[in-house]
Amino acid sequence: MTETRRTWRRTGALIAVASAGALGVGLSAAPAIAHTPVWSVTCDEVSVDLTAYSPTEENTVTITVDGKELLPTKTFKKEFHDKLDLPEHDKELTVRLVVVAGDGDQFSRDESKTAPVCDDVTPSPTPSTTPPSPTPSETSPTPSETPSTSAPATSAPATPSAPPSTTTPGGGLAETGGSSATPVIAGAAAAVILAGGGIMWAARKRRSAQH
Repeated sequence: MTETRRTWRRTGALIAVASAGALGVGLSAAPAIAHTPVWSVTCDEVSVDLTAYSPTEENTVTITVDGKELLPTKTFKKEFHDKLDLPEHDKELTVRLVVVAGDGDQFSRDESKTAPVCDDVTPSPTPSTTPPSPTPSETSPTPSETPSTSAPATSAPATPSAPPSTTTPGGGLAETGGSSATPVIAGAAAAVILAGGGIMWAARKRRSAQH
């Protein structure tokens, strides 16, 4: 009889230990399967899936981008799902998710992720430090101000006028101030002079003969 009691006591102790172990495993596993915040960030979108939260307590979720609200604080129970478009950006953005669980701060989340730049977004040009080149109107003088580089035009030398014609329209000599009878008169004068000289010579010869 004593041996039978001992056997029952051992069996009861084993059952108690097994029950306590199962309960401990269940309690430790409960937080692992509850309050599951899943969210992802791409270059243009934020996806949020919050599941297994308290169906009786009020839970809140807030999403900000570089300190600006993308999703204002919203209240939900049990679960929350949403997809939000990110603003266009040419540099990385910091996306922050804040979840406050109504059944305990140990289930709350405050996490941040980085949104990369999409490949099809062209970065804005950086300001140039090189001074802008002057426009043609600032460097080139106007046509009226541009000095002529061509050689100065020289007037053609004046063609000397032809000497006056010495012939008359009829083929004779041109009038030069004398008459065509001048040679005849000159010849006659010469003849008179010679004749006068001959007369004087003859007169002297006669005189010398008479003496």
